[in-house]
Amino acid sequence: MLVLDQQAVKTLVLGVGNLLMADEGVGVRVVERLAADYHLPDDVQVLDGGTLGMDLLYYLEGIENLLLIDAVQAGKEPGALLKLEDNDVPSFLSMKISPHQIGIPDMLFAARLKNMYPSHVVLWGVQPALIEVSLELSDVVAPKVDTLVDKVVEQLEQWGHTIEAKSNHSSAN
Repeated sequence: MLVLDQQAVKTLVLGVGNLLMADEGVGVRVVERLAADYHLPDDVQVLDGGTLGMDLLYYLEGIENLLLIDAVQAGKEPGALLKLEDNDVPSFLSMKISPHQIGIPDMLFAARLKNMYPSHVVLWGVQPALIEVSLELSDVVAPKVDTLVDKVVEQLEQWGHTIEAKSNHSSAN
């Protein structure tokens, strides 16, 4: 997606996950839908973070608000939504089996160390039903994309951003 002048960006909406692993890609699907269905102000950047992990640290420079969307293993029923805010969002250096396993908690931990941690952090997650090789979301998680987009829009508006639906937008909710 489009990278804007970092000086003008106040809020970063970051969808993360692996599109090749079914429900693991839900965060990316949400930011794709958000960008397709809404006009966002210049001070909001929407980013498909994929599986970049620590490489996303650059995008936190000067950010006040970080809104993460991801599949979250929370031990809940598949499709259950989860919202974590500020200090409840995990930021720690985790043990790894391989160097390719650097994830969002590691990136947030590094942001704390570098004094780049945003003032406000919100994570919207969904409990995955299916984590296996597939380009499709499961039947349980797919309907949650519209709900998560609505939650993202609500959060952006709470942070003072004006969000407008594009004329082709029709919410399924």
